[in-house]
Amino acid sequence: MTVTATEFKTNVGKYLDLIAKEDIFITQNGKLIAKVVNPQISAVDSLRGMLKDVSSDIELDSLREERLLKYENNV
Repeated sequence: MTVTATEFKTNVGKYLDLIAKEDIFITQNGKLIAKVVNPQISAVDSLRGMLKDVSSDIELDSLREERLLKYENNV
């Protein structure tokens, strides 16, 4: 979810509750200035939420394998 800095400040309690479900992107003057995330949600879960159009057959093992391959190629 994307909100303005003013909206976030005005309704911080509401957005703190929403962070349990999704990341909050904060903008100011049309520019992204912050991303507020729930530390209890893994990065993989966060990415799955952003990839709504991708089929649900994305598996954790395949994501790990891809990340390790990228790491090995950069070392």
